[in-house]
Amino acid sequence: MADPFTAPLVELQDLSFGYGERLILDGVTLSIPRGKVTALMGASGGGKTTVLRLIGGQYRAQKGKLLLHGAQQGQDVLDMGQANAQQLYAARRRMGMLFQFGALFTDLSVFDNVAFPLREHTSLSPALVRDIVLMKLNAVGLRGARDLMPSEISGGMARRVALARAIALDPELVMYDEPFAGLDPISLGTAARLIRQLNDTMGLTSVIVSHDLEETFHIADKVIILANGKIAAQGTPDEVRHSTDPLVHQFVNAEPEGPVRFHYPAASVEADFSVGAGR
Repeated sequence: MADPFTAPLVELQDLSFGYGERLILDGVTLSIPRGKVTALMGASGGGKTTVLRLIGGQYRAQKGKLLLHGAQQGQDVLDMGQANAQQLYAARRRMGMLFQFGALFTDLSVFDNVAFPLREHTSLSPALVRDIVLMKLNAVGLRGARDLMPSEISGGMARRVALARAIALDPELVMYDEPFAGLDPISLGTAARLIRQLNDTMGLTSVIVSHDLEETFHIADKVIILANGKIAAQGTPDEVRHSTDPLVHQFVNAEPEGPVRFHYPAASVEADFSVGAGR
């Protein structure tokens, strides 16, 4: 049986990135398979959102490569670290982004939020823009909410509007930064189902940064666990769930003690509470 992870859309090759002297990613090599849902997971501060920003060209790696493959296998490969402004903008038009909590324009209606990328990046007629916006809103179940303002819709609805905006230009790659954060169980389940359905029906490639194990493992084809600047585990959700790595075991089982300690390193209790001890 062929390996489902052999046709990448995005590749990181021996990539390192940090802020000043603080190294976030240390020689990471991974691939985002074309047409699949890939989840980036791990403890807070592990570099998951940083990977999204590197893919989008907001950051440039200090070492290694980040490669974006062509629309079809065998087409040109773009090294995002070497891309000029024109190549970078062209690459970004192939991507959609669902920001944490939606990041809708508060002074624009639902319709105008979804229409924004179409008006900004295309010369389509108003009639065609209208049809596309209504189709995208219908895909997320909110065609009837098109005239509402962001202040008039719930958090779950706002996330769905943001998803409609993310797919307005029919991107190849959609990135989701904590798409389930702050949602009630019904909205969370709806968002997860939409991510999976849209990925499959539109032929997308999806990358999800999430801490919600249950829903993410349910919809993901591939899971990558980042920890301490490295990849702690990767594979199918079932393979990752049964990993013998202590840190991965602690993460997937939500255990309070393990490689990630509850107590920050400190002097002994006796030394700290002894008479005359300093601050």
